[in-house]
Amino acid sequence: MVCGGFACSKNCLCALNLLYTLVSLLLIGIAAWGIGFGLISSLRVVGVVIAVGIFLFLIALVGLIGAVKHHQVLLFFYMIILLLVFIVQFSVSCACLALNQEQQGQLLEVGWNNTASARNDIQRNLNCCGFRSFSPNETCLASCVKSSHQCSPCAPIIGKYAGEVLRFVGGIGLFFSFTEILGVWLTYRYRNQKDPRANPSAFL
Repeated sequence: MVCGGFACSKNCLCALNLLYTLVSLLLIGIAAWGIGFGLISSLRVVGVVIAVGIFLFLIALVGLIGAVKHHQVLLFFYMIILLLVFIVQFSVSCACLALNQEQQGQLLEVGWNNTASARNDIQRNLNCCGFRSFSPNETCLASCVKSSHQCSPCAPIIGKYAGEVLRFVGGIGLFFSFTEILGVWLTYRYRNQKDPRANPSAFL
């Protein structure tokens, strides 16, 4: 049977949603691992990662049930939600890839000023204090504070990795955005195909 058939469309859609399920469980597992080993203490960051994982898992579950049952309503809502996710994710991925160094620095400084717990994690893990400068009156968990060595600011250290991280995130986002538009196309085609096991006169 050619890949344009009912069974092939169903199998491809199921495989795609299984991939989304694995990615969602991986996101939830990474967040739990980071909390368990003390690498991340920011509940906001962990909450966002877990929320994204749960949202992706629910989307994959709806798509998987819709594909197995050939359920028209579930497949329709799955297609619409996946299309909206594609638009948002594609836009964010392009923005990550288009940011220059000055824009990256401004974005990092805004995030630095708004997340105290993530700031403490960065200072502890990178052994630096302050974003561009450090005042003795400020609290810093870096080990350099306890020693006689002068603590360096975190902005240059973060800046070395920011470009690579944004390119990585943008590339991964673009990859999954194309799988999402593939899922929209597969769902649209699958909804308009007849189930060969059903009544031949019925168009499902």
